Amino acid sequence: MTHRLTDAPRMSRSRLDMGVERWCRRRPPTRWSPLMRRGIAAGLSAVLLGAAVSGCSSGADAVAQGGTFEFVSPGGQVDIFYDPPLSRGRPGPISGPDLMDPDRTLSLDDFSEKVVVINVWGQWCGPCRTEMPELQRVYDATRNEGVAFLGIDVRDNNREAAVDFIVDRKVTFSSIYDPPMRTMIALGARYPTTAIPSTIVLDRSHRVAAVFLRALLAEDLEPVVRRLAAETATGSGPPR
Repeated sequence: MTHRLTDAPRMSRSRLDMGVERWCRRRPPTRWSPLMRRGIAAGLSAVLLGAAVSGCSSGADAVAQGGTFEFVSPGGQVDIFYDPPLSRGRPGPISGPDLMDPDRTLSLDDFSEKVVVINVWGQWCGPCRTEMPELQRVYDATRNEGVAFLGIDVRDNNREAAVDFIVDRKVTFSSIYDPPMRTMIALGARYPTTAIPSTIVLDRSHRVAAVFLRALLAEDLEPVVRRLAAETATGSGPPR
């Protein structure tokens, strides 16, 4: 069963107005005209809204825009599965420059009706160094079954070092180069961007079917990928 997040708490305008009113009453009444009180309320509303939708620097959660996927890790689990298929949500748009070719843009839309394994990694990340060959093994074993892999290289300000990381490990699937982690916005405000590496597996309709907040072995990932590859683009069962 999919676990859905509740909306972030919101302060109603009436509560905000009441708070401003109480604050204003502590000051001499001649200083706070109704117009000024309305201005203060509007300003506080803008601050609260900005706090709700602004992203943070690396290590903080980003904000979902345009997607229906809502991340939650029940009980601190690191392997999360979203079933049945019709209960899954889609992430927001995911796209960015190709790590190996800055003039090329990679997008999730490039993989229509394919199972997509998205891996968030960095060449500075110790577990990523051992995980990447495992991911390549699964990619080699499933790429002809309607499965695509897409990496997202984060917090790597040295592009050359990231390229060397890929070349040295003979990785053949593409990665988005994203030092500031902008693509992570698509995964929602509560997605733990500090969990590197992490892997998100999308079904053929590009709905989030599984999230792994840890380094994976091939035997962890391959059964999940094969199960999703056997689903149709809209539900369960073998593809037509």
